[in-house]
Amino acid sequence: MANSLFRKKTVNQILSDSSNEASLNKVLGVRDLVSLGIAAIVGAGIFSTIGLASYNGGPAVSLLFVATAIACVFTALSYAQFASTVPVSGSAYTYAYVAFGELIAWIIGWALILEYAVSNMVVAISWSQYFVSMMEGFGVHIPRWLTIDYSTALEAFQKVNSAAGEHISSFEKVLAQAYQDAPTIGSLHVIFNLPAGLITVLVTALCYIGIKESRIASNIMVMLKLAVIAFVIVGGAFYIKPENWSPFAPNGVKGILSGVAAVFFAFIGFDSISTTAEECKNPQRDLPKAMIYCLLICTVLYVLITLVLTGMVNYKELNVSDPLAFVFSQNGLNYMAGVISVSSVIAITSALLVFQIGQPRIWMTMSRDGLLWKKFSQIHPKYHTPSFATIVAGIVVAVPAFFFKMDFFVDLTSVGTFFAFILVCGGVLYLDQTGMSQYSKFKVPYVNGKYLVGIGLIAAVICICKFGQPILAEWKALPFDQLIEHKLLTMIFWITWLVLSIVAFIKNFSLLPIIGILINLYLMTELGVSNWKIFIIWLIIGLFVYFLYGKKHSRLNTVTDQK
Repeated sequence: MANSLFRKKTVNQILSDSSNEASLNKVLGVRDLVSLGIAAIVGAGIFSTIGLASYNGGPAVSLLFVATAIACVFTALSYAQFASTVPVSGSAYTYAYVAFGELIAWIIGWALILEYAVSNMVVAISWSQYFVSMMEGFGVHIPRWLTIDYSTALEAFQKVNSAAGEHISSFEKVLAQAYQDAPTIGSLHVIFNLPAGLITVLVTALCYIGIKESRIASNIMVMLKLAVIAFVIVGGAFYIKPENWSPFAPNGVKGILSGVAAVFFAFIGFDSISTTAEECKNPQRDLPKAMIYCLLICTVLYVLITLVLTGMVNYKELNVSDPLAFVFSQNGLNYMAGVISVSSVIAITSALLVFQIGQPRIWMTMSRDGLLWKKFSQIHPKYHTPSFATIVAGIVVAVPAFFFKMDFFVDLTSVGTFFAFILVCGGVLYLDQTGMSQYSKFKVPYVNGKYLVGIGLIAAVICICKFGQPILAEWKALPFDQLIEHKLLTMIFWITWLVLSIVAFIKNFSLLPIIGILINLYLMTELGVSNWKIFIIWLIIGLFVYFLYGKKHSRLNTVTDQK
């Protein structure tokens, strides 16, 4: 039983399986991959969440972007090695199949289904908000009942009509009025987010007709986006007041680190590049280069934007949803605010496009392996795209984007992404130990972690004992049941570090993948309990699907039967 659950695919098997299937168009070069990576990374974050991060941490948040990029490098290097070793679509799912076996690969693939779908729902709804704002700036007013979800409008209507002295914002009044103005079918008010659903349908159609067309659209949008960002940086530099950079870290380290989650997720788009491996001209050479180039370019952009924002206005004023437009309007440059509004729509569209390209290709790879219905690996004879999977991905994202509110999806993100990152970093250790690294065209630089992992653990413990008395006091004050509920993940982090220290000493593990594992595991401990509960429910559903369908129809199961 255990052997069948953790049976692995060799690199040769994976390459053979992909070559036996209908081929995808190999049209992507390094420039195209970098463009797709920038499209994914420089999305809504640079136009919205960067403001809140700057508000909490001050100008020093620019250093947080550098630190986070360095942290991402360890994971990106691991992805790059796997991409050069197993140059097929599937991302972390395929890599886990090689390193850890079928069950773990299924769990990762199932987690990625959730991550890609949910993130695109959020992006689509966010796009709608920016689009509506942009159209209003041009004097075009879309009826509110066509731009929001039903539950948000209903909640606002109920609050306005049952207010017992509580404050009602002007925006809530607008939403309540939208509920009243909406047409009805019987007693049901017809309210849905038309822009969010429509952009998903249009992007899905673009993904369906070809990677070449998607590449062209992505390249154009990225060029426009980078031009606007460069214009913002250069133009904003003339309005910087150096006194706004003092104090540089007004809220100390705690204020800077409060933006870790938002800043980290600004960078994770680099993994979406690996889903296009079979459409690369030379994936073993180009994918590693593209991943590193993306991180370097985007880090420079984020740092410069942060310094310009915090230099143009005081950081205390940046707790707004549109910080780039805000700082220019504060300096009397209202025309720039309009330009930024348009570019933000373009930026979010390009991010939506990249993730909508990635999801069907993961399904396609899982289907090839027999773990999902065969239809998902169907390649369109004319467009050479995973046609059925692309349509399903569009429906899965568009329908919720039409009818649900963003808050519903926020807690569904994060856990699976970190889990995938950890296993990819751990997989590199497996490649090194089994000698499979000899097949890698790109390798994570080897730094012997025999002593360094343990020394790092000892140093961390000493620092906590010396400087972390408030943290220790908090732990001591918690009853045992609450300690388990709220601190279990932190315990797992420290236990994992201890185990890795011992194993690294025995096996001479490479240091860099271990750093990647520990960084991602630590960030997992910072996620809320609701994230974990939803992820576990999703995981249980996935295990049912695997044992009822995937395990039986697995290609490896067929191979075993033939033997």
